Amino acid sequence: MAMQKATIGAVAAIAVMSAVISVLAAALVTSRTFSNSGTIVAIGVGVYSDSSCTTVLPSINWGNLTLGASASYTIYVKNNGTIPVTLTMTTGTWNPAAASSYISLTWDKQNYVLTAGSSVQAALTLNVSSSLTGFTNFTFDITITGTQ
Repeated sequence: MAMQKATIGAVAAIAVMSAVISVLAAALVTSRTFSNSGTIVAIGVGVYSDSSCTTVLPSINWGNLTLGASASYTIYVKNNGTIPVTLTMTTGTWNPAAASSYISLTWDKQNYVLTAGSSVQAALTLNVSSSLTGFTNFTFDITITGTQ
């Protein structure tokens, strides 16, 4: 009976610790999302169009692109928090949805550690497939996340 109580106690302790770790992990992620249509949500990291990080970047206009082309855009990311964050970038909400099969976005700061209060220049590169068909205009969201 004592062994059964010890096992139940250990399982309960593990469950409580898992819940605490999950809550802490969720609290340590910050994001900044900017859309080609201009919608921005900022928590923890800022995205700017200037090196002094005074002009918030509301959107990116990639201009006219040809099939098989690449376009680059320089942004500045600032850690507005008090501890270092690791930067990651993702894309989503592609319109049309098929655009994500023909267009890709990369950057040179994936997994970069940005110290508290500092900023970094980042280069975004948009690549358009030479086999793109079916649409001429697109939009998508870019999410830059700073994880503590």
